[in-house]
Amino acid sequence: MPSTDALAPPVRPLPEGQQEEVTRLCADTSVLLMQHGAESALVESLTRRLGLALGADRVEAGVFANSIVLTTLSGSRDVTVVRRSEDRGISMHWVTEVQRAVLAVEAGELDAAAYRARLDAVVPLRYPRWLVALAIGLSCACFARLAGADWTGCGLVVVASGVAQFLRMRIARLHFNPVVNFFVTAFVATSIADLGRVWSLGRTPQIAVASSVLLLVPGFPLINGVSDLVKGYMSTGIARLTYALLLLVAASAGVVLSMTLFDRLLP
Repeated sequence: MPSTDALAPPVRPLPEGQQEEVTRLCADTSVLLMQHGAESALVESLTRRLGLALGADRVEAGVFANSIVLTTLSGSRDVTVVRRSEDRGISMHWVTEVQRAVLAVEAGELDAAAYRARLDAVVPLRYPRWLVALAIGLSCACFARLAGADWTGCGLVVVASGVAQFLRMRIARLHFNPVVNFFVTAFVATSIADLGRVWSLGRTPQIAVASSVLLLVPGFPLINGVSDLVKGYMSTGIARLTYALLLLVAASAGVVLSMTLFDRLLP
C-alpha cells in the first residue's frame, strides 16, 4: 500500500516573478532589522520564517556586519540577492514592527503585497529632542548620585549630559560619522562638567565629570556583539565589538582632550 506522503500532491513551486518578490521582501526585512540594531540570530530567524510563510521551500541567509546575502529556493529554481546594510541607529520600534508583520504573515493575515504595504507604512517613533536630552541628563545625574555626588554636582551633570545629548542628536541628524560624533559629544560633556572644577562648584566635581559621559557607553553594539559570538555569528560579532571599541576610543579621546585643556586653567 502506498504511503501517505506518496499520495500527497506535490507542492507547486512559486512562479518566477512571485519568487523574486518574496526574495526581495526577505532581503529588505533582513536589511531593516540589521540597520536598526537587531541581533544576527533574530535577523536570520525572521527572514527564514517570512520566506517559508510566503511559499518558498527554503530560505538561506548570510548575515554580515554591512551586507546581507539571501537565497530562496522553490522547486528547482533559486534566486539570490545581495543587499548593503547601512547603520540607521538603534530603533527597537522598527524591530518590533517588523516582528509583528512577520507574525501576521505566518497567521495568514497578510500576503506579500500587504506585507510590503505594512512595511512602507511604518513611521519611526521619535520623541522630542528636548525630552530625550532631559531624560538622558537626569539618568546620568542618578548615576552620579549613586556614586556619591552632591546635589550641585548632580545639577551640573544634568546640564552637561543634556546639552551633550542634544548636540549628539543634532550631529547624527547631519549624518556625520558616529566616531566623530562620539568624540565631539564627549569633549562637550566633559568641558561643561569641568566647569565645576574650575569654578569650584560642589564638593564632588570629579564624579560629575565621570558621570557626564555615561550616555556614550555603546551598550547595544556590545551586547549584540557578544550575543552574535555566543550564537556562532563570528564575523558579525567581531565587527560589532570592534565598532563598539572604536566608539569607546573616540569618547575617551574627547574626555582626555577636554581634561587636558582644563587642567591648564587650574592653578
